Amino acid sequence: MYEAQFQDFEVTGDPSVGVPRVALLREWLAKHDLDGFIVPRSDEHQGEYVAPCSERLRWLTGFSGSAGVAIVLRDRAVIFVDGRYTLQVRHQADMNLFKVESLVENPPAQWLAENVGKGARIAFDPWLHTIAEAAAMRRSTARAGAELLPLEQNPIDAIWKDRPRPPLGAVTLQPNELAGELARDKLARLAEAVAKQGADYAVLTDPSSIAWAFNIRGADVPHTPLALGFAVIAAKGPHLLFIDERKLGIEAEAYLTQLADLRAPDSLEGEIAKLAKAGSRISLDPVLAADRLRMIVEGNGGKVVEAADPARLPRATKKEAELAGSRAAHRRDGAAVVRFLCWLDAQQPGTIDEITAVTRLEEARHRVGEETQRALKDVSFETISGSGPNGAIIHYRVSRASNRQLGKDELFLLDSGAQYQDGTTDITRTIAIGTPSDEMRERFTLVLQGLMAISRLRFPPGTRGSDLDAFARYALWQHGFDYAHGTGHGVGSYLAVHEGPQRLAKTGTEKLLTGMILSNEPGYYKEGHYGIRCENLIVVDAPSKIENGDIEMHSFETLTLAPFDRRLVRADLLSTGELSWLNAYHARVLAEIGPMVDGETLKWLEAATAPIG
Repeated sequence: MYEAQFQDFEVTGDPSVGVPRVALLREWLAKHDLDGFIVPRSDEHQGEYVAPCSERLRWLTGFSGSAGVAIVLRDRAVIFVDGRYTLQVRHQADMNLFKVESLVENPPAQWLAENVGKGARIAFDPWLHTIAEAAAMRRSTARAGAELLPLEQNPIDAIWKDRPRPPLGAVTLQPNELAGELARDKLARLAEAVAKQGADYAVLTDPSSIAWAFNIRGADVPHTPLALGFAVIAAKGPHLLFIDERKLGIEAEAYLTQLADLRAPDSLEGEIAKLAKAGSRISLDPVLAADRLRMIVEGNGGKVVEAADPARLPRATKKEAELAGSRAAHRRDGAAVVRFLCWLDAQQPGTIDEITAVTRLEEARHRVGEETQRALKDVSFETISGSGPNGAIIHYRVSRASNRQLGKDELFLLDSGAQYQDGTTDITRTIAIGTPSDEMRERFTLVLQGLMAISRLRFPPGTRGSDLDAFARYALWQHGFDYAHGTGHGVGSYLAVHEGPQRLAKTGTEKLLTGMILSNEPGYYKEGHYGIRCENLIVVDAPSKIENGDIEMHSFETLTLAPFDRRLVRADLLSTGELSWLNAYHARVLAEIGPMVDGETLKWLEAATAPIG
């Protein structure tokens, strides 16, 4: 699985592609009397993972990160990335061609207001920008006296001569015993929600919502089992599902025709226009739906109801069957990770490299899946396997060009995950290769304290992710350190490893609800030297009373089961409560994973989970 990915990265993650391709784009813009074009890293569904045919930003710039935007003007070009990618973008994009800006601190809309001249004609593809994004860009260009123009054709598609074809991954059914609810019951709930929004129809643009609502999975994008398509949920009457029927076998087609009227994807615009002409009120999520859909509804006399995707919160709050599946998947995944860690510990420093570590871990996951008859479907994202200074690149992805030995007295950061049919996993462990320095041990312990602070929290209903983020940073802040990413993202149930709307972050405005799964992953990164991250997945428990307390409080259940590297823990920095939590967690890992391993691996696990202090 990984060999092709390593090769693909080297071919497309190439800074030299930028100059000739940007030149072609500028020629196209000049022919059409345009002064600039905005190139987001998104597709029509605004998903994190996109099909190869939608990797327009990567094709143009060489940058392969999961979030970014380029703006190409006639005389300059800018690429926007967030804190995860500030190092990566400088390796992958031509810094003589592109200036790097912060996607967070100076987003494209703000940059446009300050950098385009009066009368400038700036173009964008309305299928690739949300309603909210397009509105912000229109306001900013208007302030500058410029014009923002939606295009019927994307110029990248016009100049990308060997652009891949759209994917046709097969649709499969997610069993009810894993989904926890019949699709027809989910769709009935969604229809009620649409009516409560004051709409006649809601357009589902997020394939994760469609997968959840219809209890289907697909194979159209890397690492996330999605079938690309759209759905129209009717408050009354039949629903519409827009999906290429070449993806449907006999069973899937028969199943879906009982739930919705099937339509070809290229009929979407016409069907939405038809509903709009009938005077319908159509619900679109302004932070998810493409601006093109708004244009179709309003251009044909319909009324846009701006409201949240009605499937988003129900999908995020997992049913007990989904949580049971996630627990089982994490036990299985924990056994694979433990087998890998045991093997890694037996290797001499400098004898294996980052790619070897990735492939060995994936092999361990395959073996455990075969033994338990729950096959590994895919990795849930491209494994971050960073040795020494590569670990300081927050979303580093190893290639043959960057591949590095795991050297003596260094740290190795390994962030990986798996897709099993009963659950999605995501785990990061930082491992000492040889003898760690006192500095490494201190900063690892500060990061671990952040993870434990979140793990041990009790918090009242109504608490948002932004309310908790600082707890993970407190120990680091006390020593003058921080990290340039959120503390946690939502995680799906055999769906996207990065799932909204729940987040543990400064920007996490969604209330945390029972059944939401999140990552808990504080970190520390010393550029040019090493990176540290500790990550477990956690789930929000139902609120309960604390003895002698006044109100019920939520807590977190930890799902991930694998030891932290005891060699990196400074026990003298831990409080009694922290030490108790860590020892109890390791005891649980041994109790749950121990029966799934044997021989040398079991001996290693017993030592790795022995009490500290």
